Amino acid sequence: MPTAVLTDRERTAVQAYLRLLHTVRAALDTRPGPPGPPGPPMVPPSVLAEAETALARAGLSGNEEVFFRMLRDWHPEP
Repeated sequence: MPTAVLTDRERTAVQAYLRLLHTVRAALDTRPGPPGPPGPPMVPPSVLAEAETALARAGLSGNEEVFFRMLRDWHPEP
């Protein structure tokens, strides 16, 4: 596995994205809950804004290919 050395801003962008990903997964969790129809998934706007801001500061807005390559190198799937 290649070793990725990220700048502080790139690392912040990756961490913000992972927080967003975990938040979305938790919002979409379909385990049994209270009776009745499930409500719409809720993702706090602040989590999305944090990820967008971090991407912009790292110069990665609109450059998804580079960002996701960096993400795979830094945080490979199990």
